[in-house]
Amino acid sequence: MGLFDRFKAHEVVNSTSLAPAWSRALELIALGNTLEDDGQLAQALVHYDAAVGLAPKLARAHLNQGNALLASGHIAAALVAFETALLQDPGYAAAHYNRGNALARLGLLEAAQTAYRKALELQPAFVNAQVALGTALDELQHYGAAIACYRRALEMQPEYAEVHCNLGKSLRELGQFADALESYRRALTLKPNYAEGHSNLGNILKDMGSLEEAETCYRRALELDSGNVGAHSNLMFLLNYSADTGAAQLLSEAQSYGDVVSQRAQAFTNWDGPLEPERRLRIGFVSGDLREHPVAYFLENVLAGLASEASGRLELLAYSNHVHCDDVTQRIKSACDGWCVTAGLSDATLAERIRDDGIDILVDLSGHTAHNRLPVFAWKPAPVQVSWLGYFGTTGLAAIDYLIADPWCLLPSDEIHFSENIWRLPETRLCFTPPDVDVNVSALPALTTGSPTFGCFNNLTKITSGVVALWASVLAAVPGSSLFLKSPQLREATVQSRVTAQFAACGIAPSRLILEGISPRAEYLRCYQRVDIALDPFPYTGGTTTVEALWMGVPVLTLQGERFLSRQGVGLLM
Repeated sequence: MGLFDRFKAHEVVNSTSLAPAWSRALELIALGNTLEDDGQLAQALVHYDAAVGLAPKLARAHLNQGNALLASGHIAAALVAFETALLQDPGYAAAHYNRGNALARLGLLEAAQTAYRKALELQPAFVNAQVALGTALDELQHYGAAIACYRRALEMQPEYAEVHCNLGKSLRELGQFADALESYRRALTLKPNYAEGHSNLGNILKDMGSLEEAETCYRRALELDSGNVGAHSNLMFLLNYSADTGAAQLLSEAQSYGDVVSQRAQAFTNWDGPLEPERRLRIGFVSGDLREHPVAYFLENVLAGLASEASGRLELLAYSNHVHCDDVTQRIKSACDGWCVTAGLSDATLAERIRDDGIDILVDLSGHTAHNRLPVFAWKPAPVQVSWLGYFGTTGLAAIDYLIADPWCLLPSDEIHFSENIWRLPETRLCFTPPDVDVNVSALPALTTGSPTFGCFNNLTKITSGVVALWASVLAAVPGSSLFLKSPQLREATVQSRVTAQFAACGIAPSRLILEGISPRAEYLRCYQRVDIALDPFPYTGGTTTVEALWMGVPVLTLQGERFLSRQGVGLLM
């Protein structure tokens, strides 16, 4: 969570010693501050503009003008205002800080952290600059450095609830789940009605397998802030883990989400694309996962194929909601005709951008997963809107016209549980990109070990008590067999102990379990050389893990369900 708060300088100024123009400019700034505090941003900006006109060398006038521009979504103009303030006063810490905020909103995080460091050099006790630096480092995936920033901020202001929450987020990314849990609980002790804190606490409880507690947290967040679409998406995602959640309930929850975002949007009803049958269609893809991520593993070859086979008929544009860029990003980018980083853009600004780009078909690749931009789709920036790939259920948005499925994953009887029309591809909705690593398929491990090893490399949250009970019976039925579990959560000893205890309660000794945390992809794929048969969890079945197991020559056993999500394994095996 970013803490890019408005910062106003409160210099002590003796107005009697100033020229009349400067004195009047300060009065205008004070009036603008009052209007801004009352929510009258446009009127406040009029006063700040007038102050700049009267006193162009007054750094504070440019600072406040930039604040209002930034709050209005005019990020580039705000950046100019902050840089003008610094031309007048290079030692103005607040201007360096707010310049960093503007740069961060533009996705220029390296430059943003430089600005924050300059603000801290000038004003070491500048808590918000310390927090913002931590946020930028977190977004750049420098989690250890982010944690250090948050801890320094808490030394200065120990009861800053939002910083405890930020600290928990970075700790979670490093797999330090117990410490993250403690940070979130501390944030809520300090600020019990902190909606974002409850949502983040729900995230870590979900990671640790406490699904009922996580649901309670998400619902509490929504009680405190019914418009918290992030918490609502988190709740939607969580409900898919439970076998007790019916399809009708999932649709109802999704439509409730859709109602909230639709009420906020001002949907477009006309688009500029010319009705010329022979022109190239412009296809937009919206995702926060155009990087080393399962979504990219299924998207990369599709885009490459479209770029080479349909270049005269299609233009591909990507709207990336994540600032991180890696080799996968570069390969995806090379297949696109246009690329826009959207992380700092408001929903309204991004919707305007997509409409101005003349997109004919806009494709959501996230659904209710992290870094989604579903609220943008409520603006209907393209005449045809589709959800595909990253999610496995309905979005609940009436503005999304279609959901792409296949004959196996989504039964006709399940279509009533989707707000979208279902468009089925003839064989499969997924197209896997072969891993760019040199890992061979091995001989059957049991020939060496003397007994079979079952395996599951899915996220540990999918391995519910019902899954544990069934897999324990499998191990009991096959003497000498073992179970290899590999998941990010298993980096932590407390999580390993919990899993061991769950299986022990079902009669399986710890010696029959192999528990490992996350690994780089080549090493991760090599671990399949130690697995004879992969077991698919339920009702939340594997997707990427199933394909990777099959790619490595490991057969997969899946349990057929009735819902889209619980039939992913069926679709892949068929």
